Amino acid sequence: MNNNNSLTDYFEFTVFSDYVSLKYVFFSLCLLIYMTIISANVVIILTVCLDKSLHQPMYIFICCLCLNSLYGSAGFFPRFLMDILSDTHFISRPLCFIQIYIINTYKGHELNILTVMAYDRFVAICQPLHYHSKMTFRKVLYLLIFAVMHPACILVYVFYEFSHLPLCGYKLHRIFCTSYSVIGLSCVATSLNSTGGQVLAVASIFIPLFFVLYTYLRILIVCKKSFSEFRVKALQTCLPHIVTFVNFCISFFCDILLSQYKVEEVNPIVSIVLSLEFLIIPPINNPLAYGLNLPQIRGVLFGFLRMHKIVRCL
Repeated sequence: MNNNNSLTDYFEFTVFSDYVSLKYVFFSLCLLIYMTIISANVVIILTVCLDKSLHQPMYIFICCLCLNSLYGSAGFFPRFLMDILSDTHFISRPLCFIQIYIINTYKGHELNILTVMAYDRFVAICQPLHYHSKMTFRKVLYLLIFAVMHPACILVYVFYEFSHLPLCGYKLHRIFCTSYSVIGLSCVATSLNSTGGQVLAVASIFIPLFFVLYTYLRILIVCKKSFSEFRVKALQTCLPHIVTFVNFCISFFCDILLSQYKVEEVNPIVSIVLSLEFLIIPPINNPLAYGLNLPQIRGVLFGFLRMHKIVRCL
């Protein structure tokens, strides 16, 4: 790995070398977390898919949110688990860029789906008489296509711009590939690329955030004027979404904050925690928030469990 050609063909993760003695502990813990993410999200997906009463826009969006959690986790955990146990921590340039693309599109998909869900709740609560005419199957399909394609198309262009940068190093002080860490290895000035990336990242958070705040302000106004039973039911369906959205925005902010500093100067534990937060907390929080708080999904889940228990008894 010392010749000049290899510096641009491979990258090395340097953080893992500091925790070789604890690698089996970390591997067991991360494998348990990954299995929990897969199990919890698959349960919600199967629940929504198998029960016809849940074939409604809100539950379809929840299902897509869980699918996105599996997508983002698959772009990180398998490689991360392999690196924990490996004695060498090199990753090829193409695989590094694929990982960056998957993780960044996962973040974009998550924000877009949560924004679309806010619009769905806004129409359902503020314009209930027009809900079925506005949230048709075709409209839901178009919204989901936009939520998926929008970040994918933007990131294709961004990747084209920085993937051809000449690199003068190969050591990444992270536990996975990030665009900021790769751009930081460039042999040429990248201030324009870095500034553009930061503006894009901040805009991708604040535009959905302002839209969600606007929709929930309208929802709160309607709930304030409504009778108590309607208010409780409305807030019951909105609470999981608020918790999920705020949680993901905080995780996203932590990741952006980490990118503003030289990671090698940050405490390694702090760096790892901030790096892992948006890849672990939202995928676990999403199925728990919706599965435990929404009575429709909870009722179907308990129904499946009771049916399974009866079948076993027979």
